[in-house]
This record gives sequence, C-alpha cells and structure tokens, in this order.
Amino acid sequence: MAAAPLILIGAGGHALVVAEACRALNRPVLGVLDDRADAPAITRLGLPRLGNLRDAPASGAWIVCVGDLRTRAELLAARPSPSTAEPVVHPSAVIAPSATLGIGVFVGPRAVVHSFAKVEAHAIINTGAIIEHDCVIGRNTHVAPGSVVAGSTSIGADCLLGVGCRVLPRLRVGDNCTIGAGSVVLRDAAPGARLVGVPARAIDLR
Repeated sequence: MAAAPLILIGAGGHALVVAEACRALNRPVLGVLDDRADAPAITRLGLPRLGNLRDAPASGAWIVCVGDLRTRAELLAARPSPSTAEPVVHPSAVIAPSATLGIGVFVGPRAVVHSFAKVEAHAIINTGAIIEHDCVIGRNTHVAPGSVVAGSTSIGADCLLGVGCRVLPRLRVGDNCTIGAGSVVLRDAAPGARLVGVPARAIDLR
C-alpha cells in the first residue's frame, strides 16, 4: 500500500532535507505550513503553502521539519492528533531490522541505526550520523550530521548533539542537554548540561 502524502510543518532548511528525502522515496508531499511565503521549501522546491506554522494540518500525515528544538517542542505540544505523525527515512540510510523508530522520526542520508537501537518519537538522526547497538535516543532529540553515539548509550529527550560529536559507550545523557560540535563525551551528563571540548566539559551559559 502506498504511503500517505505528507504535510511538512516548517519550510526552512531542514524542510528542504526532508522534502528531498520524500522525493527520493517517491513519497508525495501535499505542502507546507510556515509563516513565511518566501520560505526555502516554497520558493526553491515549489511546495504549496497550506497555512501558518502553528495551524493544525487539515488532514493526513505530517512531520515536523523545524530544526530549532524549542520550537519543535512547542509545535509538538500543540498537535491535536499525534498518531498521524509519520517517520521519513532516506533510502540510503541503514536501519537494522531489530531497531525501532518512533512516530515523526527523520533519518537522513547515509545515517545508520544499528541493532536493537531505539529512536523515540520526533527525533532527528541527521546525515551520516551513527546510532550504535542498544542505544536509546530520546523524543525530539537532534543528532546532527556526522555524530556518533556508541553502543548501549542513552540520550534523553530534547537534546542537541552537535555536528561530528562523539558519545562513548554505556553513558547516560540527561534530558535537555547540548553537546557542542566536535566534542567527545567521556562521562554521564546531568539533565540540562551544556558540554563542549575534547574531552567534553560542562560550561555555564547563564
């Protein structure tokens, strides 16, 4: 059975990536919700604008295509029908048969989700990221391009793992953490931590 056409919530840069993945999958996109009539997915890909960013999709399946985690969380909290969210997995990604993906997940080109890993709802596993065996990636967490999460590691909800970072095996990273680009995490991280460097250390951004 053919996959249902998608509505993209957001039409910025991340929406370009999701829309092109849909094209590679031959999955139709009905259009986008965005406040801007000149957003990239409208002007560059020619997708129709169906309403504003916080409008409820009229019907059918949808996926959030906003990169900013706080905005994503706000949009997800306002969705009246979460069961109609659907994942998009680029055809070049590798998903182990034993891995599980939640609703609304995006997995980008050449990303890998390995054996018995679990990616919870609305997470982003971006281009070339690697989620090793037995990992858990929390709801609405963004694993940026080229990042690696080593085996049996748990990443909480609403986290940002910056471009090219590394998280070592069997660690626990709490909710709402940010790991800077290129950082290497060697120890567990408390909820809300901001980590940068090699090895990664917590910093205070207040």
